[in-house]
Amino acid sequence: MAISASPDSIAGQARRLYTEELVKGLTGVVQNIIDATGALLDKPSEHVVFQRRRDLAQGLRKGAQTWHRGIVAGLRQALAHGVAASRTSDTPPSGSGSGSGRDGFTLVSDDTIELEIVTSRLALAVMDRASWEFADLRSRVAHLEGRTELDPHDMLRAHVLARLAFDAWRAAGLDLDGWREIQPALHDEFALLVEEAYHETNRWLIEHKVLPEVDLRPFIKRSRTHPNANLGWGGAGSSFASDGGSSAAMALNAPSEYPPSGGFGTYGNYGGRGGGGGGGVSGSGSGWPGPGGGRGVGDETRLMTRAAPLARGREHAEAVLGRLNRLIGRHVPQFAPSTRSQGIGRPALPVSPGLARAIDSAEQGIRQRLQSSTHHGEPVLTTPVLLEELHYRKQALKKAAASPEERATIEIVALLFQSILTEDRIPAAVRVWFARLQMPVLRVAVSEPDFFATIDHPARRLIDRMGACVMGFDSAASSVAHSSTQALEKEIKRIVQVVEAYPDTGRRVFQTVLIEFEKFLEHYFKNENEATRRGVSLAQQVEQRETLAIQYTIELRRMLNEVPVQEGVRQFLFHVWADVLATTAVRYTAQGEQTKTMKRAAADLIWSASAKVTREERAEVIRRLPLLLRSLREGMASAGMDTAKQDEHIQQLNNSLAAAFTAKAAVIPDERLRELMERLDTLEELLPDAADVEIDESMVLDLSGHQSSELEVVLDGGSMPTAAMVAWARELQVGSWYMLDRGGHTEPVQLSWHGLRKQLSLFVTPQGRCVLFQQHRLASYLQAGLIVPAQDEALTVRATRSALAKLDVDASRLLN
Repeated sequence: MAISASPDSIAGQARRLYTEELVKGLTGVVQNIIDATGALLDKPSEHVVFQRRRDLAQGLRKGAQTWHRGIVAGLRQALAHGVAASRTSDTPPSGSGSGSGRDGFTLVSDDTIELEIVTSRLALAVMDRASWEFADLRSRVAHLEGRTELDPHDMLRAHVLARLAFDAWRAAGLDLDGWREIQPALHDEFALLVEEAYHETNRWLIEHKVLPEVDLRPFIKRSRTHPNANLGWGGAGSSFASDGGSSAAMALNAPSEYPPSGGFGTYGNYGGRGGGGGGGVSGSGSGWPGPGGGRGVGDETRLMTRAAPLARGREHAEAVLGRLNRLIGRHVPQFAPSTRSQGIGRPALPVSPGLARAIDSAEQGIRQRLQSSTHHGEPVLTTPVLLEELHYRKQALKKAAASPEERATIEIVALLFQSILTEDRIPAAVRVWFARLQMPVLRVAVSEPDFFATIDHPARRLIDRMGACVMGFDSAASSVAHSSTQALEKEIKRIVQVVEAYPDTGRRVFQTVLIEFEKFLEHYFKNENEATRRGVSLAQQVEQRETLAIQYTIELRRMLNEVPVQEGVRQFLFHVWADVLATTAVRYTAQGEQTKTMKRAAADLIWSASAKVTREERAEVIRRLPLLLRSLREGMASAGMDTAKQDEHIQQLNNSLAAAFTAKAAVIPDERLRELMERLDTLEELLPDAADVEIDESMVLDLSGHQSSELEVVLDGGSMPTAAMVAWARELQVGSWYMLDRGGHTEPVQLSWHGLRKQLSLFVTPQGRCVLFQQHRLASYLQAGLIVPAQDEALTVRATRSALAKLDVDASRLLN
């Protein structure tokens, strides 16, 4: 670190700069809140709501200056004297609760709890947007001060500003109801303000040579307890424990600076901190689990009460792109308007003739260089040589550019691919094909500037999807895995060649090959990947059996709805025999002889359990009974039921048959019996559509009967998931890698298959062990942090952040 001043002095100046950036932007924040309050008055509402909004607008007009001055004074005070670990405002006022109790415990007032809730929510909203900037800033300041972590009440933490903002709000005569009414606008405005302040402070520290490249590994904290251990409200999962607080309600929303949770992985899991990354950043008192880490109760509670993970991941990615566009706009004013004006479906901007020719020439030169640098199909170019070749081409392209916008675009695309090509987890054989994508992507970026403005551009999505699939782990480098990935490498090669073959089609060619790549992945994991093929086949059999069992149950319920069948027989048919029919149909087809035998057994059982009032009927039952019992036992055995359980069901059926012999059962007319038998014979024609069937753990069967040495079915772990977590589970994308914490150890797994309506999902380890999740169980694991994306953010988002870091140091390279 080459700085002239002392490290402590630099850290103090960084805090002062952060404070000044906040103060500078506060006037705009207050004005925007006033405007948002006025806009609320224009919206139709009930009288009570309108009156509350009117009171808020009037109160803000009177107290805006007081609120502004209060925040500024609080920031100056925090900068000069620090923030006390315990505040007088946290002490309940006299008369608000009971007096002291044993061991010094006191009740916390409702007002204090509400204070903690609203400030914690504001802090979380800020960190959802600014967590990456905070992570970098925290690393740099901690490095300067020779410590491993900032103080819990360091003024750089978001919850300090949140508390100051709310204290000043109350001091200005504004109430809690008004804060809640305008809360969305408050969250947005303060999140933007803090993000910019963090960014400017980081930029200033980089200029002073303080950790230009941040290593976040020292901040990875792994839990020493089991992830399901109940730590209580004051345990490691709660940042409130470090504050000396005593209210469980406060712990529900205790602020903690950890990265946004999103899939994360790519798009379905874009931005990738969906419950944590494979090495995230923890805040004070709250660890974001890395490999081998887990979550406490407090961590899971935060996931359940925060915004949807998909939305958070998308917001993070959009925030990174927004910063990029603002930075470019400051140095290349012509760039930003063109970006905003270019929308999806609009005509592409023309590329200057000289640059178009230069791109074609560079593309051809790179292709020839890479083709001549292979031996027996394997690349022999090292990454430094590859980057040197691309840098040489970049200089030629900049000379051919006709405008500052084109030169800036060339530089940004070059920085993006420099980051991508130095990603160690991308195999060398695939890295060559990513390098060949640089010129096609540049061509699209120049003609379609919204490539820098939206995360949904097909070129970005293609790079992210391919990167998510090939960025495996060291353990995946076995000979079996290597042979299985050859098909994936060939497909990536084909995709790049198709993109190169259609240079004038813009985003359309990227969109087309992206769709083709998704279809390839489905086929690849099902048929070509040695590690996943068997597992996918087993998972499909499980899904088929479960779906059929539920379909059979639904139809049997309809058939017997108005038929007087013994309750014991009815439950046996619904809970046991439907599974037997499904298992037999999967093994021998629905029209196989064995399946017909099981259907006849069901019809015989229904007939035998109806009242027998004549001697002939009773004799017929006795004659049929041995064959019926044998068929029932064979069916239950084929479904994997052990002998003891079979005996239990047979005993219950014997009781029903005894009731029939004593004529205590209802009589089923012969015509109705014949109709039932005919419907059983054609049962498959009557089954409900499989698309309408939901395989849920609350349905007739569980999945425990499918456990085998080749397939592990996850039946426990996690808690009741929220709707946001279930939505996240449905959006995980095939091919992406995750870290699974199960059985006391953590291992990498790849999502290899989604079932019908994504109700079952199969993950496979590099060694070929298959792990099957039902949708809600998977959502529970995501919520508990027991399965987390291996990539903390998408490949292009990480590359964009890397480019931003370099441009912060030297933005002149955009125009040079």
